Amino acid sequence: MNVDEQIYPWLAEQWAHLVEQNAKGRLPHALLLSGPAGVGKAAFGAALAHLLLCHQPLEGKPCGRCRSCELIASGHHPDRLFLRPEEPGKPIRVDQVRELTNILHSTAQQGGYRIMIMDPAEAMNVAAANALLKTLEEPGQDTLLILVCHQLGQLMPTIRSRCQRMEFSLPSPDQSRGWLAQQLDLNEDEAEKLLAIAQGAPLGAVSLKQGELLDLRRNFMSGLADVLRDRTDAISLAQKLHKEELIHLLDWWLSLLADLVRLQSGAPNPDLNNVDMTKMLSAVANRADRVRIFTLVDRVQDERKSLMLRHNPNRQLLLEKLLFDWRALIR
Repeated sequence: MNVDEQIYPWLAEQWAHLVEQNAKGRLPHALLLSGPAGVGKAAFGAALAHLLLCHQPLEGKPCGRCRSCELIASGHHPDRLFLRPEEPGKPIRVDQVRELTNILHSTAQQGGYRIMIMDPAEAMNVAAANALLKTLEEPGQDTLLILVCHQLGQLMPTIRSRCQRMEFSLPSPDQSRGWLAQQLDLNEDEAEKLLAIAQGAPLGAVSLKQGELLDLRRNFMSGLADVLRDRTDAISLAQKLHKEELIHLLDWWLSLLADLVRLQSGAPNPDLNNVDMTKMLSAVANRADRVRIFTLVDRVQDERKSLMLRHNPNRQLLLEKLLFDWRALIR
């Protein structure tokens, strides 16, 4: 299996369950893989698709040698379909769903299963979800729909009720820390700090370390600190950041605010996510009114929900308003 179709150690139990279901001929026609981002749900779904499409699986694993495995290795298996937003943050549209579900109802080119993997399923707009319902209600023979969902509350109840749901959770801190340290050649203290920033999601921690997200987070946190110190203003920082992926910024903001609540609780040695921002957090926690913190939490959550529902706000104005509220915490 390649990196895009792995069964991570903390998912072994779920994998064994599905392999057993398949061996008994009891797989459903639709699987909903739900849980926090960064735990390996999409790789799990891709691995299952590979197993089901393989012509000669061996002991719950694809053979890697048959024509179907060769097609998957090339990235062009005609009976394995992927449905994603055309751009990050954009919805999955009804015409995308209709195009792929039409293929699902045709004859499998390699025989056996036809499989569609949708990621993230909550990106469907209402029309797309209604179009998918028709396929969920009348699936074709040897058809499997795998829905990968990071925000279950954003998925229509009628979609959820027609799928067999598998719940994925964060692995234990010990398991994540050891795995991450080995993957990224880190010591366990470094791995623990990175995991805290990624809120316990091991693959999220890998993305932070290997991509550009760590630099974006660093710039965002630095900007928030500069706003508090009057080294920059809300409008200037919003202009600098408004073209970035806002979901990441809002998630990091919520994580900071949660740390402020922990600090103000008075508990000894609070377990902070943003350990690299302890100095700023302590200064804000000592001066900020708790009601204002919770009010800002609500506002950030509302803006995040609006983005997830595919509303199209004025991104710069959104950031400006939140940054003014952020600055007001210590006034």
